[in-house]
Amino acid sequence: MASSTITSKGQVTIPKPIRDYLNLDTGSRIDFVIDEKGDVRVIPLNTAIESLSGILYRQEMKAATLEDMEEAIQEGASDWT
Repeated sequence: MASSTITSKGQVTIPKPIRDYLNLDTGSRIDFVIDEKGDVRVIPLNTAIESLSGILYRQEMKAATLEDMEEAIQEGASDWT
């Protein structure tokens, strides 16, 4: 397992094996996501969106229908009026 130390400014150097695995280079952007288990994931933002499919999946979550989405939009919009 690769490890690193946090500097006094809150900065961390990502170890080379991790940078290579994530295909990160100088200027690459990353995102941090806390998943449903409380684990923190590092997501390279230079990745195709298709590869992110399912990272927030929860087994107990049911898929939303178009009607569910429309209803949620209407409810959200009604809060602004």
